Amino acid sequence: MANLLDYLDWRGDLTLAQAPFNEVDNLILSELSYLDFGGIVPPPGEKGGVPLHQAAEAFFRRYGEAENIDMGVLVPSDIPVMLRRMAACPRFRDMELHCFADWLDNEQAEQFAALTVDTGDGRLYMAFRGTDDTLAGWKEDLHMACMPQVPAQAMAVQYTRQAAKQLPRRKLRLGGHSKGGNLAVYAAVFCTAAVQRRIERIWSNDGPGFHHDLRELPAHRKVADRIMSIVPSSSVVGMLLEHEEDYEVVESSQRGLWQHDGFSWEVLGDHFVRLGSVDRQSRLYDKALHSWVRQMPMEQRERFVEGLFSVLTASGAQTLTDLKEDRLKSAGAMVRAMKDMDKDTRDALFYAVGLLLRTNAQAALEDWQQEGEKKRNAKKKEKRQ
Repeated sequence: MANLLDYLDWRGDLTLAQAPFNEVDNLILSELSYLDFGGIVPPPGEKGGVPLHQAAEAFFRRYGEAENIDMGVLVPSDIPVMLRRMAACPRFRDMELHCFADWLDNEQAEQFAALTVDTGDGRLYMAFRGTDDTLAGWKEDLHMACMPQVPAQAMAVQYTRQAAKQLPRRKLRLGGHSKGGNLAVYAAVFCTAAVQRRIERIWSNDGPGFHHDLRELPAHRKVADRIMSIVPSSSVVGMLLEHEEDYEVVESSQRGLWQHDGFSWEVLGDHFVRLGSVDRQSRLYDKALHSWVRQMPMEQRERFVEGLFSVLTASGAQTLTDLKEDRLKSAGAMVRAMKDMDKDTRDALFYAVGLLLRTNAQAALEDWQQEGEKKRNAKKKEKRQ
């Protein structure tokens, strides 16, 4: 089945005047925000934009061939390849890139990046980056279970207001993948009423939910009918915390947690291949993790997050790639860090790992039972014939 790269090959020759902006275009621009356009695309506050094909030329001059660019452990390596194809096709090549923002503070666990794209059809797409390879970004994600607002969410609101003011009189589309989807929804809810009126659509592409239920807020109700939440069938990230109840489920060529990769989402024409609902594994994760988080007092949640990242960073690692490249050093440092933490936090870490393992095992057992039942029914049918 086709994916984002196939879409660019097969439909990239159609301009937005010929085929309107769609949900696949949304995910492509969301993925684009994972790239480092610092020094290539002007930051917020600086006027002017850069055509996408020119930004791509500058990007590849800096980083080399698309196939050789390392995006880290979990960020798809197909993104630079996607940029190269976007630069070659009429649909995307002349879109203008504006307001590139990129902020990382390892000490404070803050990670935020965003990009605004003038799509050329009288609209802007504000793309918020999801969690990248940095441990600071992952720590901030977990803080979402402890804090009413994390720094990236506050930055997303500020960014939206500033970019909307800098580029006036155009309709807005907001979107992002993973944490970026959460930021897009949060920014839409908490931006000014004037900016809200300009928002045409908000996309959360397998984005996690919120510490508190935004759906109860009047500001959320004002934009609720413009939110499109898309999750793969085995969604884990998109089912975390309090999430949108109305979501579209799409087919993926991967299994389990790896379905979070947007390049695994199957494309048919100008849309993703739809499924009726998330699968049993996703529902099990949702039920188990919700139950566990709700039962854990807020103070214990905070200790859990701090404990987890004291273990992950014990070797001096700042990215997932660091952990992967020096596994022996990381493993030894983690064991020592686990010994030093208090019993409650250590027990919570073991419980979290055990919870995920049990949920996976339960899903696998149910799949095995279902497959056995199918085979038995097929044999009965053969005998009757």
